[in-house]
Amino acid sequence: MPQTPKPTSVPKNISILQALIPVIALIAMLAFNVVVYGDDALSGSNQFILLMGGAVAALVGAANKVSFNNMVEEVAKNIKSTTGAILILLMVGALAGTWLISGIIPAMIYYGLQVLNPTFFLAACVVICSVISVATGSSWTTSATVGIALIGIAEALGIPVGMTAGAILSGAYFGDKMSPLSDTTNLAPAMAGTDLFTHIRYMMLTTVPTIIVTLLIFVIIGFTLDTSGSPNTETILAAIQNSFTISPWLFIVPALVIILIIKKTPPLISLLIGTLLAAIFALIFQPEIVMQNANSTSLTIQSAYQGIMNAITTDTAIETSNKALNDLFSSGGMAGMLNTIWLIICAMVFGGIMDGIGALAKISEALLNLFHTTFGLFTSTVISCLALNITASDQYLSIVVPGKMFAKAYKDKGLAPENLSRTLEDSATVTSVLVPWNTCGAYHSGVLGVPVAQYFGYAFFNYLSPFTTLLFAAFHIKIKQLVKK
Repeated sequence: MPQTPKPTSVPKNISILQALIPVIALIAMLAFNVVVYGDDALSGSNQFILLMGGAVAALVGAANKVSFNNMVEEVAKNIKSTTGAILILLMVGALAGTWLISGIIPAMIYYGLQVLNPTFFLAACVVICSVISVATGSSWTTSATVGIALIGIAEALGIPVGMTAGAILSGAYFGDKMSPLSDTTNLAPAMAGTDLFTHIRYMMLTTVPTIIVTLLIFVIIGFTLDTSGSPNTETILAAIQNSFTISPWLFIVPALVIILIIKKTPPLISLLIGTLLAAIFALIFQPEIVMQNANSTSLTIQSAYQGIMNAITTDTAIETSNKALNDLFSSGGMAGMLNTIWLIICAMVFGGIMDGIGALAKISEALLNLFHTTFGLFTSTVISCLALNITASDQYLSIVVPGKMFAKAYKDKGLAPENLSRTLEDSATVTSVLVPWNTCGAYHSGVLGVPVAQYFGYAFFNYLSPFTTLLFAAFHIKIKQLVKK
């Protein structure tokens, strides 16, 4: 996961109108760009629009006598904070390639097709991803492992991948919020001034009802799905068996990766081990596919090396007797992640300049002064987190900046700090994946191969969470007061 950027001192003389100019310009340009390019907007044009938004912010900064060097320094800090995310993305691309040619992903799909009932498939996705994410503390790892397999199963069953991605992310972010191993779950109480387990217990009050509602929605959707036109499962299973050597032993690799994450092994190391082990398994279980990937007729040291390296770094496509599977059994390797990395870097340019000219702090300050009631304070926190997810393009800034800005306000209102930490998680953590140019949105859409626009409407847990926390605030349900010593 990306490193947490440290807040820096910013200019104080920028007006709220000036702070909003780059945001309005960016949203307008992105809207027009999406109309023109549609789903292809993430292939490059959106990236340039983010740079144009940064240019508008730089002009506002120049008008306020903010030095260009200061803006560049903030951009550099922001990009540095994404170093971990970029490296993880590259490693996920490598892992996806070796997990494909080793037969791990095909095996997950093979056994999953036999176990998962189409009617309850979406609800099962929520439950499976919730368990994995709670165990690992990472929505990113969940998407990169079981998430990819579940998308494949959905395609084979004829279930829309947008729905499936929404279910995967709903479960993944439930675990990301509730796991004591999650970095955001540790960061939010640290910013608000409470302890980890008090924060987790207090979050359950809003999180459990939201995940229950999410599960019920997916169960209802499952009953309405028309799977009569879905592919013949027996044909698909036969095609997988004819192309791969399928064995339960292949699950050793993903199981080990999950164990390493649970043991708090750094994700990069876990993913690297998963990639290398899968490469070994590919040579053991799928030598013919390795040869095919190297365009060779015999398995030599050179062809084995080339076949594995091609899977890790570039496009890999495995042909089967089933046309539907041919698109499914393809991977872009590390090269397939470059569009997402490009997007993250450009988003950090915009966020860095906005931070450097003082626009982010000004927007948060304005929101803080906008409301004076308890419900208004919760509302301004939620809006601030959402605004920062859009403008700063980073989940951590969306927790750190409002956390520091609102801590005193909650205390002055006589509210316990866990009210703030819960609201930060209910709004900043879960909605980051709904913004295409946010690091989380870019990552998950890139890994799952599903544009944000396709899964946005189905990530029920992610956009119901802010409404749940506001509902509790509006009716003063379980709003804990500060205990006076």
